[in-house]
Amino acid sequence: MTSTDHRATTVRTLLRSDDFNCPSCVSKIEKRLRRTPGVVDATVHFATGRIEVDHDPQEAPVAALVTAVRKAGYRASPTPF
Repeated sequence: MTSTDHRATTVRTLLRSDDFNCPSCVSKIEKRLRRTPGVVDATVHFATGRIEVDHDPQEAPVAALVTAVRKAGYRASPTPF
């Protein structure tokens, strides 16, 4: 049996959203992202509109992350910072 080390293939992508209207969206978006194959972790910062996603870009490309946020009912786009 072999073990896959996700840390070796994991990157952090930052998304931004100006679409947040209440703190309850935080858990909704985090849950949706974490259910996305290839996503290791997701953290949403309500006050700043920043979404940090640790993921394997082969399994979960940035487009998949944006789509997951959209399925949660919000808009997001990649950002360099």
